[in-house]
Amino acid sequence: MRVFVAGATGYVGSAVVRELLESGHDVLGLARSEASADALAKAGVEVHRGDIDDPAGLRAGAAKADGVVFAANKHISETTDSAARARAELNAVEALGAELAGTDRPFVVTSGVLGRAPGRVLTETTPTDPSALTSPRLPVEQAVLAMAGRGVRSSSVRLAPTVHGRGDARGFVSALIGIARAKGVSAFVGDGANRWPAVHRLDAAVLYRLAVESAVAGARLHAVAEEGVPFRDIADAIGRRLELPVVSLTAAEASEHFAGFLAPLVSLDSPASSALTRERLSWSPAHPTLVADIEEGHYFEG
Repeated sequence: MRVFVAGATGYVGSAVVRELLESGHDVLGLARSEASADALAKAGVEVHRGDIDDPAGLRAGAAKADGVVFAANKHISETTDSAARARAELNAVEALGAELAGTDRPFVVTSGVLGRAPGRVLTETTPTDPSALTSPRLPVEQAVLAMAGRGVRSSSVRLAPTVHGRGDARGFVSALIGIARAKGVSAFVGDGANRWPAVHRLDAAVLYRLAVESAVAGARLHAVAEEGVPFRDIADAIGRRLELPVVSLTAAEASEHFAGFLAPLVSLDSPASSALTRERLSWSPAHPTLVADIEEGHYFEG
């Protein structure tokens, strides 16, 4: 199968590209810069120049492929307006869907599990509660899944908030480590019992490949290897590696300590199950758990 991957040089997307290639698929990768194009070419990927702000270019890429993976995002460095980022991504997936309509070709979009069912275990069949979500990107997932009614074999890979592994430079774990270094303590909120799901980057990549190959139209898939890691365990692992105190903060203290995008998220209790995903696609995560990956040390190199 020839798969068009948007976000092909990103942290998750590059792992998806490698997984697809190693499984015998051909990949057409979206690249918006010469550096990205060179990286893809060296990896044996055919290059399609463009970006997610170019609907016509995206349609042209999809027209040359047997399926599409959308692992791209409009990064905060481009605009701090989260609504504008969401609109750009929605326009992009709508353009891709228009090209795929009526073909039964696979279209896999990226979403997340964090904050969808606070305090309850989120499953693949849990009804969506927009008021509980922390992200404005829900319309992107909904738009792609709705394409099942237009002859697209669409599915959503919902990533755990901590997609960990080598190369994670901008994710939650790296951000928590940076804050701990800057503040001199590794912190959690309250008793730290609130849970965050986790998945290794390479296990997530396998799920994307399985979705392309065999997910049914409208499938919601959970890239979750660990249902919920207590936040205190994450803070403890970071504190041990940095040899820093591990402390509990009140909600008010946490708002200042984790100033920025993490502040409203660090106290969320957001466990998620992947039981149906494993059963339906025979997905079996095999890489290190979150705490083991932190303790391995690569997050602290350099």
